[in-house]
Amino acid sequence: MKIKAAVLRESGLPRPYIDSRPLMIEEIELDPPSKGEVLIQIKAVGLCHSDLVAISGERPKPLPMVIGHEAAGIVVEIGSDVEGLACGDHVVPSFVANCGRCDMCREGRPALCQPASVANMAGTLMDGTTRLHSNGVPIHHHSGVAAFAEHAVISQSALVKIDPSIPFEHAALFGCAVITGVGAVINTAEVSPGQSVAVVGLGGVGLSSVMAARAAGAGTIIAIDVEKSKLSLAENLGAHLVYSARDTDCVAEVRAATDGGVHLAIETAGAPEALETAYHITRRGGMTVTAGLPGPEATITLQHLKLAGEERCLKGSYMGSCVPSRDIPRYMKLFQDGRLPVNRLMSRAIALDELNEAFDRLADVSTVREVVVM
Repeated sequence: MKIKAAVLRESGLPRPYIDSRPLMIEEIELDPPSKGEVLIQIKAVGLCHSDLVAISGERPKPLPMVIGHEAAGIVVEIGSDVEGLACGDHVVPSFVANCGRCDMCREGRPALCQPASVANMAGTLMDGTTRLHSNGVPIHHHSGVAAFAEHAVISQSALVKIDPSIPFEHAALFGCAVITGVGAVINTAEVSPGQSVAVVGLGGVGLSSVMAARAAGAGTIIAIDVEKSKLSLAENLGAHLVYSARDTDCVAEVRAATDGGVHLAIETAGAPEALETAYHITRRGGMTVTAGLPGPEATITLQHLKLAGEERCLKGSYMGSCVPSRDIPRYMKLFQDGRLPVNRLMSRAIALDELNEAFDRLADVSTVREVVVM
């Protein structure tokens, strides 16, 4: 079938993107679903920093590619050997499919599925091939989803059936921002009631972490960012104390306010300086969780003695250490109960042909989550 999609053919073009236009709306071919795959009509897609770094070239991707991975849609066609889904079902894709057979999957850690990781790096579906092409030339799938398009073919193992009463523009956010941010708090950090929690970086993921910390009953919730508007939103979402990362005394002030540092600090900015801030505001015996994804060249420097002598823990969190089929429905129930007001993350709704200027706003950190509504 022919579909309209936003195709990235060259990364690293100069900003502003509204002028250089790295994403072009093209009519391309989408093959029908193969074994274990599902065709969905895309209804909403969130703009994420992981899309932005593909455009900028900070994290290179195989090109050409249809990017976009935070989506919601409707099942319109089922491939062979697909069970548990039917046409008309509302679904949210996970940006990591899972094979169910590798060591990570068997250990209950599908976010680290090895075959899915290989496929995502190659820009293919799980069988190592693509369903997208133009004039006989293959086009790659971003994270197995390729959501900035009218339709997408996705592995069944990446799809989670959801309550159809949830608006698509809100449901889409659960595919990345929410599972990453909430999962970092609930699954990776395992926040307990009364513990102090700091979140460094207040994009969609970080603000989801703030909401999750409140839902988990954290004692003191601290939010840190460079943007005043995001600090204000974090306060409205449950942060007790907010600090500007531009303040040279930020670390000292947080440590003073928390009697030596927080129990748990979660970094979601994807910047080395943000992770270092999170580490330095963590108390003795505490845990620093990093959920941000910088470029492959980013490094940090830590004092080895303090890591051992203070029994500090530095832990990575990918996709919120989530099991999507388990966690997305749970988090959506919290949303429906009013405990995770995910709808407040949405900055604005845009059209597919407004993507370039929207990514300018995301690069300027002047927005939280803009959503393409089809």
